[in-house]
Amino acid sequence: MAFEPPRRLARALGESAPDGDEWAEKLSETAEQAVAVRELTVERVQVPGGRSSLVVLVRRPDGTPAVLKLAPPRARPESERAALAHWGGSGAVQLAEESAADGALLLERLHPDVSVRSLPEAKALLEAAGTLRRLWVEPPGGEDARLFESVEGRTGRQAEAMRASADADPELAPLVTAALAAREELVAAPPERLLLHGTFRQSKVLAAERMPWLAVGPDPVVGECAFDLARLVRDRVEDLIASPSGATTTRRRVKRLAESLEVDQERLRGWTLFRAVESGVRALRVGRPQDAELLLEFAGWL
Repeated sequence: MAFEPPRRLARALGESAPDGDEWAEKLSETAEQAVAVRELTVERVQVPGGRSSLVVLVRRPDGTPAVLKLAPPRARPESERAALAHWGGSGAVQLAEESAADGALLLERLHPDVSVRSLPEAKALLEAAGTLRRLWVEPPGGEDARLFESVEGRTGRQAEAMRASADADPELAPLVTAALAAREELVAAPPERLLLHGTFRQSKVLAAERMPWLAVGPDPVVGECAFDLARLVRDRVEDLIASPSGATTTRRRVKRLAESLEVDQERLRGWTLFRAVESGVRALRVGRPQDAELLLEFAGWL
Protein backbone atom coordinates (compact mmCIF):
# COMPACT_ATOMS: atom_id res chain seq x y z
CA MET A 1 0.00 0.00 0.00
CA ALA A 2 1.03 3.64 -0.39
CA PHE A 3 2.03 5.25 2.91
CA GLU A 4 1.01 8.84 2.27
CA PRO A 5 1.74 11.16 5.20
CA PRO A 6 -1.40 12.64 6.78
CA ARG A 7 -2.02 16.33 6.14
CA ARG A 8 -0.78 17.36 9.60
CA LEU A 9 2.54 15.58 9.12
CA ALA A 10 2.96 16.86 5.56
CA ARG A 11 2.39 20.43 6.72
CA ALA A 12 4.84 20.08 9.62
CA LEU A 13 7.49 18.57 7.38
CA GLY A 14 7.04 21.47 4.99
CA GLU A 15 7.56 23.93 7.84
CA SER A 16 10.73 22.24 9.07
CA ALA A 17 12.20 21.64 5.59
CA PRO A 18 10.64 24.21 3.23
CA ASP A 19 13.16 23.51 0.47
CA GLY A 20 12.35 19.81 0.27
CA ASP A 21 12.91 16.79 2.45
CA GLU A 22 14.63 13.63 1.25
CA TRP A 23 13.18 11.65 4.17
CA ALA A 24 9.63 12.65 3.24
CA GLU A 25 10.20 11.81 -0.39
CA LYS A 26 11.31 8.28 0.52
CA LEU A 27 8.77 7.78 3.32
CA SER A 28 6.47 5.37 1.48
CA GLU A 29 9.40 3.18 0.45
CA THR A 30 10.88 3.30 3.95
CA ALA A 31 7.54 2.29 5.50
CA GLU A 32 7.10 -0.59 3.06
CA GLN A 33 10.55 -1.91 3.94
CA ALA A 34 9.94 -1.57 7.69
CA VAL A 35 6.66 -3.47 7.37
CA ALA A 36 8.18 -6.20 5.22
CA VAL A 37 11.23 -6.89 7.38
CA ARG A 38 9.01 -7.31 10.46
CA GLU A 39 6.37 -9.32 8.58
CA LEU A 40 3.66 -6.96 9.74
CA THR A 41 0.09 -6.74 8.53
CA VAL A 42 -0.97 -3.14 7.95
CA GLU A 43 -4.37 -1.98 9.16
CA ARG A 44 -4.21 1.75 8.48
CA VAL A 45 -2.20 4.94 8.81
CA GLN A 46 -3.26 6.83 11.92
CA VAL A 47 -5.01 10.11 11.05
CA PRO A 48 -4.57 12.92 11.91
CA GLY A 49 -1.42 11.44 13.46
CA GLY A 50 1.52 13.41 14.75
CA ARG A 51 3.55 16.37 13.48
CA SER A 52 6.91 14.63 13.41
CA SER A 53 6.27 10.99 12.49
CA LEU A 54 4.20 8.56 10.48
CA VAL A 55 2.15 6.28 12.75
CA VAL A 56 0.85 3.03 11.25
CA LEU A 57 -1.48 0.61 13.02
CA VAL A 58 -0.24 -2.91 12.34
CA ARG A 59 -0.41 -6.50 13.54
CA ARG A 60 2.64 -8.60 14.32
CA PRO A 61 3.06 -12.09 12.79
CA ASP A 62 1.31 -13.67 15.79
CA GLY A 63 -1.67 -11.31 15.40
CA THR A 64 -0.76 -9.00 18.29
CA PRO A 65 -1.81 -5.39 17.56
CA ALA A 66 1.06 -2.92 17.50
CA VAL A 67 2.09 0.48 16.18
CA LEU A 68 4.91 1.18 13.74
CA LYS A 69 6.34 4.67 14.05
CA LEU A 70 8.71 6.24 11.54
CA ALA A 71 10.34 9.61 12.14
CA PRO A 72 13.09 11.59 10.40
CA PRO A 73 16.54 11.66 12.01
CA ARG A 74 16.03 15.27 13.12
CA ALA A 75 13.16 14.04 15.33
CA ARG A 76 15.72 11.96 17.27
CA PRO A 77 13.96 8.56 17.18
CA GLU A 78 16.90 6.88 18.93
CA SER A 79 16.50 9.30 21.82
CA GLU A 80 12.83 8.34 22.03
CA ARG A 81 13.75 4.64 21.93
CA ALA A 82 16.27 5.06 24.74
CA ALA A 83 13.77 6.93 26.92
CA LEU A 84 11.01 4.38 26.36
CA ALA A 85 13.42 1.55 27.16
CA HIS A 86 14.49 3.32 30.36
CA TRP A 87 10.89 3.88 31.48
CA GLY A 88 10.12 0.24 30.75
CA GLY A 89 6.40 0.83 30.34
CA SER A 90 6.00 2.74 33.61
CA GLY A 91 3.83 5.69 32.62
CA ALA A 92 4.69 5.36 28.93
CA VAL A 93 4.02 3.12 25.95
CA GLN A 94 6.24 0.02 25.78
CA LEU A 95 8.68 -0.89 23.05
CA ALA A 96 7.73 -4.08 21.21
CA GLU A 97 11.30 -4.62 19.97
CA GLU A 98 14.57 -3.72 21.65
CA SER A 99 16.42 -2.28 18.66
CA ALA A 100 16.10 -1.74 14.93
CA ALA A 101 18.70 -0.97 12.30
CA ASP A 102 16.25 1.15 10.31
CA GLY A 103 15.41 3.50 13.20
CA ALA A 104 11.70 2.63 13.18
CA LEU A 105 9.90 2.09 16.47
CA LEU A 106 7.57 -0.86 17.00
CA LEU A 107 5.34 -0.10 19.97
CA GLU A 108 2.52 -1.64 21.93
CA ARG A 109 -0.90 -0.63 20.66
CA LEU A 110 -2.81 1.80 22.83
CA HIS A 111 -6.17 3.35 21.92
CA PRO A 112 -4.94 5.92 19.39
CA ASP A 113 -8.24 7.76 19.08
CA VAL A 114 -8.82 8.20 22.83
CA SER A 115 -6.60 10.74 24.56
CA VAL A 116 -6.99 12.25 28.00
CA ARG A 117 -8.41 15.32 26.23
CA SER A 118 -11.67 13.37 25.99
CA LEU A 119 -12.18 13.93 29.71
CA PRO A 120 -13.58 17.10 31.30
CA GLU A 121 -10.82 19.68 31.67
CA ALA A 122 -10.21 19.36 35.41
CA LYS A 123 -10.12 15.56 35.26
CA ALA A 124 -7.92 15.62 32.16
CA LEU A 125 -5.33 17.80 33.88
CA LEU A 126 -5.35 15.55 36.94
CA GLU A 127 -4.86 12.35 34.93
CA ALA A 128 -2.23 13.91 32.68
CA ALA A 129 -0.26 15.25 35.65
CA GLY A 130 -0.35 11.85 37.35
CA THR A 131 0.99 10.19 34.21
CA LEU A 132 3.75 12.77 33.87
CA ARG A 133 4.91 12.27 37.45
CA ARG A 134 5.75 8.61 36.74
CA LEU A 135 8.13 9.63 33.95
CA TRP A 136 10.36 11.81 36.13
CA VAL A 137 13.21 9.44 36.95
CA GLU A 138 16.97 9.55 37.04
CA PRO A 139 18.30 9.51 33.47
CA PRO A 140 20.27 6.49 32.27
CA GLY A 141 24.04 6.50 32.37
CA GLY A 142 26.56 4.99 30.01
CA GLU A 143 26.18 5.23 26.24
CA ASP A 144 22.48 6.11 26.41
CA ALA A 145 23.21 9.29 28.35
CA ARG A 146 24.65 10.96 25.24
CA LEU A 147 21.32 10.56 23.42
CA PHE A 148 19.54 13.11 25.59
CA GLU A 149 19.72 16.87 25.25
CA SER A 150 19.75 19.06 28.33
CA VAL A 151 17.10 21.68 28.97
CA GLU A 152 19.88 24.27 28.91
CA GLY A 153 21.08 23.12 25.49
CA ARG A 154 17.66 22.85 23.88
CA THR A 155 16.37 26.16 25.18
CA GLY A 156 19.69 27.84 24.36
CA ARG A 157 19.19 27.08 20.67
CA GLN A 158 15.60 28.24 20.89
CA ALA A 159 16.68 31.46 22.59
CA GLU A 160 18.97 32.32 19.67
CA ALA A 161 16.09 31.94 17.19
CA MET A 162 13.84 34.04 19.44
CA ARG A 163 16.39 36.86 19.54
CA ALA A 164 16.67 36.86 15.77
CA SER A 165 12.88 37.06 15.38
CA ALA A 166 12.63 39.90 17.90
CA ASP A 167 15.34 41.83 16.05
CA ALA A 168 13.31 41.49 12.85
CA ASP A 169 9.99 42.38 14.52
CA PRO A 170 10.30 44.97 17.33
CA GLU A 171 6.70 44.30 18.46
CA LEU A 172 7.89 40.92 19.76
CA ALA A 173 10.73 42.43 21.76
CA PRO A 174 9.00 42.97 25.15
CA LEU A 175 7.69 39.40 25.45
CA VAL A 176 10.86 37.87 24.06
CA THR A 177 12.99 39.91 26.46
CA ALA A 178 10.87 38.78 29.41
CA ALA A 179 11.00 35.14 28.29
CA LEU A 180 14.76 35.19 27.80
CA ALA A 181 15.30 36.82 31.18
CA ALA A 182 13.19 34.12 32.81
CA ARG A 183 15.21 31.41 31.07
CA GLU A 184 18.54 32.89 32.18
CA GLU A 185 17.43 32.85 35.79
CA LEU A 186 15.98 29.34 35.55
CA VAL A 187 18.98 27.63 33.96
CA ALA A 188 21.36 29.21 36.46
CA ALA A 189 20.34 26.87 39.30
CA PRO A 190 18.07 23.97 38.33
CA PRO A 191 16.77 22.09 41.39
CA GLU A 192 17.05 18.62 39.78
CA ARG A 193 18.19 16.83 36.66
CA LEU A 194 15.71 14.13 35.71
CA LEU A 195 14.63 12.46 32.50
CA LEU A 196 11.67 14.42 31.11
CA HIS A 197 9.12 13.72 28.38
CA GLY A 198 10.00 16.97 26.64
CA THR A 199 6.77 17.61 24.70
CA PHE A 200 4.14 16.56 27.21
CA ARG A 201 0.52 17.64 26.75
CA GLN A 202 -2.93 16.10 27.06
CA SER A 203 -2.95 14.75 23.50
CA LYS A 204 0.21 12.76 24.30
CA VAL A 205 -1.66 10.68 26.92
CA LEU A 206 -3.66 7.79 25.43
CA ALA A 207 -6.02 5.24 26.90
CA ALA A 208 -4.48 1.78 27.35
CA GLU A 209 -5.29 -1.74 28.47
CA ARG A 210 -2.63 -2.45 31.11
CA MET A 211 -3.03 1.02 32.68
CA PRO A 212 -5.78 3.62 32.27
CA TRP A 213 -3.47 6.16 30.60
CA LEU A 214 0.04 6.06 29.11
CA ALA A 215 2.24 8.73 27.54
CA VAL A 216 3.43 8.56 23.95
CA GLY A 217 5.64 10.60 21.64
CA PRO A 218 8.40 11.90 23.92
CA ASP A 219 11.17 14.17 22.73
CA PRO A 220 13.16 13.45 25.89
CA VAL A 221 15.37 15.95 27.59
CA VAL A 222 17.22 16.05 30.91
CA GLY A 223 16.44 18.84 33.33
CA GLU A 224 13.99 20.09 35.94
CA CYS A 225 10.38 18.98 36.29
CA ALA A 226 8.94 22.48 35.93
CA PHE A 227 10.13 22.57 32.31
CA ASP A 228 8.12 19.44 31.49
CA LEU A 229 5.01 20.61 33.30
CA ALA A 230 5.04 24.02 31.60
CA ARG A 231 3.60 22.75 28.32
CA LEU A 232 0.65 21.21 30.15
CA VAL A 233 -0.27 24.60 31.66
CA ARG A 234 -1.33 25.96 28.29
CA ASP A 235 -3.30 22.94 27.11
CA ARG A 236 -6.58 23.92 25.38
CA VAL A 237 -5.16 27.42 24.95
CA GLU A 238 -7.87 28.30 22.45
CA ASP A 239 -10.49 27.72 25.17
CA LEU A 240 -8.53 29.81 27.64
CA ILE A 241 -8.28 32.72 25.20
CA ALA A 242 -12.01 32.52 24.41
CA SER A 243 -12.95 32.64 28.09
CA PRO A 244 -13.46 36.02 29.81
CA SER A 245 -11.72 34.51 32.85
CA GLY A 246 -8.85 32.99 30.84
CA ALA A 247 -6.09 34.95 32.55
CA THR A 248 -7.38 34.09 36.03
CA THR A 249 -7.86 30.44 35.06
CA THR A 250 -4.30 30.29 33.74
CA ARG A 251 -2.77 31.65 36.92
CA ARG A 252 -4.94 29.29 38.99
CA ARG A 253 -3.80 26.38 36.81
CA VAL A 254 -0.14 27.24 37.40
CA LYS A 255 -0.77 27.26 41.15
CA ARG A 256 -2.72 23.98 41.20
CA LEU A 257 -0.32 22.05 38.99
CA ALA A 258 2.68 23.30 40.95
CA GLU A 259 1.11 22.26 44.23
CA SER A 260 -0.12 18.87 43.02
CA LEU A 261 3.27 17.87 41.61
CA GLU A 262 5.37 19.65 44.24
CA VAL A 263 7.03 21.96 41.74
CA ASP A 264 8.07 25.52 42.57
CA GLN A 265 5.28 27.79 41.36
CA GLU A 266 7.53 30.63 40.18
CA ARG A 267 9.78 28.25 38.25
CA LEU A 268 6.72 26.75 36.60
CA ARG A 269 5.43 30.20 35.70
CA GLY A 270 8.83 31.12 34.25
CA TRP A 271 9.12 28.03 32.08
CA THR A 272 5.49 28.40 30.98
CA LEU A 273 6.28 31.93 29.84
CA PHE A 274 9.42 30.91 27.99
CA ARG A 275 7.83 27.93 26.25
CA ALA A 276 4.70 29.86 25.23
CA VAL A 277 6.73 32.74 23.76
CA GLU A 278 9.10 30.35 22.01
CA SER A 279 6.18 28.47 20.46
CA GLY A 280 4.45 31.71 19.47
CA VAL A 281 7.55 33.15 17.84
CA ARG A 282 8.17 29.89 16.00
CA ALA A 283 4.56 29.83 14.78
CA LEU A 284 5.05 33.30 13.30
CA ARG A 285 8.29 32.24 11.67
CA VAL A 286 6.69 29.28 9.84
CA GLY A 287 3.56 31.14 8.76
CA ARG A 288 0.94 30.25 11.39
CA PRO A 289 -0.12 33.73 12.57
CA GLN A 290 -3.37 32.61 14.25
CA ASP A 291 -1.54 30.10 16.44
CA ALA A 292 1.07 32.73 17.21
CA GLU A 293 -1.57 35.24 18.29
CA LEU A 294 -3.12 32.79 20.74
CA LEU A 295 0.20 31.78 22.24
CA LEU A 296 1.55 35.29 22.63
CA GLU A 297 -1.69 36.55 24.19
CA PHE A 298 -1.51 33.61 26.63
CA ALA A 299 2.13 34.47 27.41
CA GLY A 300 1.11 38.04 28.19
CA TRP A 301 -1.03 36.77 31.08
CA LEU A 302 1.99 35.30 32.82
